[in-house]
Amino acid sequence: MNQRRGVQNVDFQDRYERGYAAPRPNGIRGTEPQRPMVPPQGGDPYDSGRPRPRRGRRVRRILLTVLVLLLLVVGGTYFWADSHLRKEVDLGKVVDRPGEGEGTNYLIVGSDSREGMSKQEEKDLHTGAAEGRRTDSMMILHVGAGDPTLISLPRDSNVNIPAFRGSESGRMRPAMGANKLNSAYAFDGPQLLTRTVEYNTGLRVDHYAEIGFAGFANVVDAMGGVDMNLDKGFQDKWSGADFQAGEQTLDGKQALVYVRTRHAFSGSDLDRTKNQQKFLSTLSNQAASPSTALNPLRLYPLMSAGLDTLVVDEDMNPYQLGRMFLAMKDVNSGQGKSMNMPISGSVGGNLAWDMPKVKQLVNELRSDSAVTVTNDR
Repeated sequence: MNQRRGVQNVDFQDRYERGYAAPRPNGIRGTEPQRPMVPPQGGDPYDSGRPRPRRGRRVRRILLTVLVLLLLVVGGTYFWADSHLRKEVDLGKVVDRPGEGEGTNYLIVGSDSREGMSKQEEKDLHTGAAEGRRTDSMMILHVGAGDPTLISLPRDSNVNIPAFRGSESGRMRPAMGANKLNSAYAFDGPQLLTRTVEYNTGLRVDHYAEIGFAGFANVVDAMGGVDMNLDKGFQDKWSGADFQAGEQTLDGKQALVYVRTRHAFSGSDLDRTKNQQKFLSTLSNQAASPSTALNPLRLYPLMSAGLDTLVVDEDMNPYQLGRMFLAMKDVNSGQGKSMNMPISGSVGGNLAWDMPKVKQLVNELRSDSAVTVTNDR
């Protein structure tokens, strides 16, 4: 090893092989062209402990692809669902409507429609084969900035059926006076029912949703049943009810019997409406659970069963429908309020509304305030 004036000799050959400048002959300035760096076997000259640029680009491409696919699936599902909605109710035909308030009000109706049912199914489900149209359940669901409120309207409520525009003729029809609430639906369907509810409450109905017997049972069966915990058992020869107390899973047939039974209860229709609220909220809660909502094998059959039989207004869309079900889920989980329309007594065998309380309730709903009205029934 050579050494000059105390400076350690440098191994120029080693520096050259490692990619440094070649040694300079004495008296010649400048350097030779640098030899390309040759990485050690298995090494990476750019590996400085930071993620490789190529790897980062690959990850971004994968994430972008997944995002695009997700948007296509969500968008496709939305338009598929929207195309299957039966938008058959024209609320534009309802006359003399109340002004709009805060939040959104859904009129949810369970009808006795036997559309698509065979004679054997009518017998199995104890629906009978009555002609015409009727409704066993009517509810107003208010969704706003706060907790949702679900209000049952007993079918035997004593109300005034006002003047209305015929849904088919388009002509104005005179007022029909005092009647049961479900008579409005029997006379002229969803439009007159909406008109009657708005006239007697002063609350504007923003959306309408109705499901018949067969559709209701199909939705429950598509879910694999609905888990219910009954406080007490009951039997009813009219509806075919025969339930034991405790936890159980109701299939479509049993669920329909459960929500239709009223003769087994001392409160008759008032007790039935409470069972209807409990069941529909429980169904919505299970339908929105991760085991259903994130499982395409359960979600799409459920959506198909519901969409094919659900009758809605012309302005309804999958977003509003989903908002409605999520609000009912919140009611089930205790984040909302459920009640019957306040009742003060009876008139000719029909249930009379407690109008001071109804007025207070409607004012709270219109202003999207917390509901403070209570009802003992």
